[in-house]
Amino acid sequence: MIVQLDLIEDEAASRSTLLAEERKKAVAELVESNDFKLTRYPECDCKVTLSVANDRLQFQFISREDEELQTLVLSPRPYRKLIQDYFLMVESYEAIRAEGNLYKLEAVDMARRAVHNEAAELLTERLSDKVSMDFETARRLFTLICALHLGQGKQMKT
Repeated sequence: MIVQLDLIEDEAASRSTLLAEERKKAVAELVESNDFKLTRYPECDCKVTLSVANDRLQFQFISREDEELQTLVLSPRPYRKLIQDYFLMVESYEAIRAEGNLYKLEAVDMARRAVHNEAAELLTERLSDKVSMDFETARRLFTLICALHLGQGKQMKT
């Protein structure tokens, strides 16, 4: 179970209101309710630090007693298209919200949820040998991965 989650992100990155709200909500909901277990430490509650270092996603896991448990480093390559699609959906959502067109807003929101769902499935699959987690936990982690790539989202290296 995740009992604390910290993001190490670029302070200079500008953030849309919607992205800031989603990030804050994802962190709060993730810590409040998650089904997350490290395969090597299934009974351990952990603190997680999520960051990007050397163009790689890093998940650092620390016990409640501040023992370093494990660090997972992932290539963001499989998520690139999903992150870009997510940013496009957020930009569209904010533009349409400013217009006030509720029908378009609903359609974009459904597309944004579909991107989240696809990314959650991919994240769950890629980490299946190291971590077990439920679908909602994976969706929230994807939101946070996107937050880390804000400002890099369209410029991520291949």
